[in-house]
Amino acid sequence: MKDTNRVMQSYGRCCASPSFCDDFYVAFLASSPAIREKFVRTDMTAQKQLLRAGILNLVLFARGMPDTKLRALGESHSRGRLNIHPDLYDLWIAALLKTISEHDGELQAQDLQAWRTVLNKGIDVIKAGY
Repeated sequence: MKDTNRVMQSYGRCCASPSFCDDFYVAFLASSPAIREKFVRTDMTAQKQLLRAGILNLVLFARGMPDTKLRALGESHSRGRLNIHPDLYDLWIAALLKTISEHDGELQAQDLQAWRTVLNKGIDVIKAGY
C-alpha cells in the first residue's frame, strides 16, 4: 500500500476520535517552553481547524498536489512573520506521531514510517520558507 494511502486511513481513524486535536496540542505545548510561548494569544478552536487543514495539505502534497499552500504556510511561519524556527517542526512531528499512536487503534510500524515520510516531505517545503 502506498504511504499516502496508509496515512489517509490512519488519519481518518484519528479524526474519528473527538479528543485527537486536543491531545495533540497537550503533547505539543508540553514539548517546549518555546512552543508554549508561540501559542499564548492563540484562539485554540481556530487553531485546531488549521491543524486539520495543515495535516491534510501535507498529505495532499505527498500525493502530488502543488506546493502552493505549503509555501504560503512557510511564508506565514517565516523569520519575518510568525518566526517559527525550523527546529520546532521536529517537535511538531514528534507530538503528532505520539498523538497518532494514542488515537489510531490499528496503527502498525509501517503506518508510523509512512507518516514520517509523508510529513517530512511537506515539512521540508515549509522549513525552506524560513
